[in-house]
Amino acid sequence: MFDIKNIAAGGIAEAAKKIFGTAPEPAQIADMIEYPPDKSMGDIAFPCFRLSKLLRRSPADIASALASEISLPEFSEITAVSGYLNFRADSTGLAKKTVSEIKEKGDKYGSPMNGTGKTVVLDYSSPNFAKPFHIGHLGTTVIGHSLKLLHEFAGYKCIGINYLGDWGTQFGKLIVAYRKWGVKEEVEAGQCDALVALYVKFHAEAEKDPSLNDEARHEFSKLEAGDEENTALWKWFVEISLREYRKTYKLLGIEFDSYKGESFYTDKMPEQIQLLRDKGLLEIDDGASVVRLDKWNMPVCLILKKDGSTLYPTRDIAAAVYRKRTYDFDKCIYVTSAGQSLHFKQWFKVVELMGYDWYNELVHVPYGTVSVNGSKLATRTGNVVLLKDLFRQAIDKVIEINRQKDPDREPDVATAEKVGVGAVIFHYLSNNRMRDINFILEDALNFDGNTGPYAQYTYARTCSVLDKLSSDELSKLKITDAPLGEEERELVKTLSVFPEKVASAIEEYEPSIITRYISELCAVFNRFYHECQIISCPDADLRMSRLALTEATNTVLGTALHLICISTPRKI
Repeated sequence: MFDIKNIAAGGIAEAAKKIFGTAPEPAQIADMIEYPPDKSMGDIAFPCFRLSKLLRRSPADIASALASEISLPEFSEITAVSGYLNFRADSTGLAKKTVSEIKEKGDKYGSPMNGTGKTVVLDYSSPNFAKPFHIGHLGTTVIGHSLKLLHEFAGYKCIGINYLGDWGTQFGKLIVAYRKWGVKEEVEAGQCDALVALYVKFHAEAEKDPSLNDEARHEFSKLEAGDEENTALWKWFVEISLREYRKTYKLLGIEFDSYKGESFYTDKMPEQIQLLRDKGLLEIDDGASVVRLDKWNMPVCLILKKDGSTLYPTRDIAAAVYRKRTYDFDKCIYVTSAGQSLHFKQWFKVVELMGYDWYNELVHVPYGTVSVNGSKLATRTGNVVLLKDLFRQAIDKVIEINRQKDPDREPDVATAEKVGVGAVIFHYLSNNRMRDINFILEDALNFDGNTGPYAQYTYARTCSVLDKLSSDELSKLKITDAPLGEEERELVKTLSVFPEKVASAIEEYEPSIITRYISELCAVFNRFYHECQIISCPDADLRMSRLALTEATNTVLGTALHLICISTPRKI
């Protein structure tokens, strides 16, 4: 694996050892290399100030000595300027190396393969049953699945867990609401929408009669105690909810390895509660059982309510222990709203205090909040945008756009689904995950500029060019010695940094790095496409190089789109 930084880093390390007798490792040097703000300064630059203390030489002397020693075919110019070592890539040399590796590795190009032999468990999506799958769930779902795809790409064995919210006081509320206002036939007909309506009505009525909350807590306690009637209702509610969620997951192309929800850990919590007692960690505070975390500047972590009912930390601790025993993970990643950050810090610390030496393998990946037209999401008041409605509108818009372009063409619903859903995913993953998002439907469905449809259309464009070639022609594509122009040069450079982007996305748990890379690659390729003759190029060698670059773009763009959960239709 290489990219433009690593090539330069290897040359710097080798030259420094030869001249000065010592040097940092190439990987360390690569981390120091920068992209100059002005292209006239080169494609990459190494600040020799970083080596001054180690080598006991001035940065200018180091830069000059290295510039005279380093000779790399991938770079046409290496110069020393004011203590910086500037590198300008040789378009043909770099193109040959980059494109040959892409052709050799195919959809594995860009993979660091540093996860081989390791296991990652990812807990994401995890909606609460009996509530709608709305825009607020999109973050955990697509960020989580993208992180799973990225880790799989790096060689990790990944276990995707949908830790369904199928337990808790909300079921007590729903049981009360159903008994007071529900009709079985209406719930069967309305499915999840009917359950949501009951949940909203409960909260509206509880505003007027707070005693309903006490009834709900009582009914959930009965459910935890195994009450047959409540258990039967609970199973029915769960079945209705899961049926609805699977439809959305199918649209997103997401499958999970486990759907074990909170209820699965009911019989696994007593062991952990007893261990907390045995360790002397559990204390009684106003009737509730808690673990004090004052030493770490955190509030108490609630383990049991006054009535003995469990809480989120209790279930999360039991789930983590079960997952470690079952999967022996090297990392267990939780993708949830940043609003839950304190919750995770608390129970991660409790796991450490309990003596589990794998506590530092637990990773919380937070993301920003989502509001709708400036208003906070709230299921209980009905202020939500349902994902099924959002996807339906996006798909309908794609069909309408295609109908306007070609009124006689029969709508391709399958492709419209891929483009419409891709538009929503790309819109969300374009933002840094910690950024709060004010979700405006018109923006999500705006297909102009750097959007999912634009990226998918660019991929389809590369397919269209390559489909004109025979399989024999495709197998022989390579970069020739024909001089490459500025458009080809920029495309080569962009393709060469894909491994770096993948590594950063995994290290920072940040899918938006890949999304932004896709936008850049599409822009660069489309400039190349419009400015350069490809199929019709009269120069045979240059035609071969341009087709090889198109094939390389097709491979890398297809991989990158896959890594952010977006389909790649060959025709749009």
